[in-house]
Amino acid sequence: MELRGSQRKHLRGLAHELRPVVQVGKDGLSGGVLAAVGDAFAQHELIKIKLAGDRHQRAAMATTIEESLGCACVGLIGSIGIFFRRHPDPEKQRIRL
Repeated sequence: MELRGSQRKHLRGLAHELRPVVQVGKDGLSGGVLAAVGDAFAQHELIKIKLAGDRHQRAAMATTIEESLGCACVGLIGSIGIFFRRHPDPEKQRIRL
């Protein structure tokens, strides 16, 4: 999913008040963590995930999440990643881009 810069900026603004819904520990991404992220996307279009590790590890985790779940990384700010995936049901789509 490709987003323009203005769309990313808008989504980062919307995510400002959100709390992380999933936390990735030192063991990294596992099937259970990816399932939890998928469940979070079933409820919300925009989520925050707390990522462990150094900057390069967090960037690699964000890329893996994007590829595995078909979402877009809106931004990585410190150890927090902001991810967006449009809800497949048009009636449940709450975020307009």
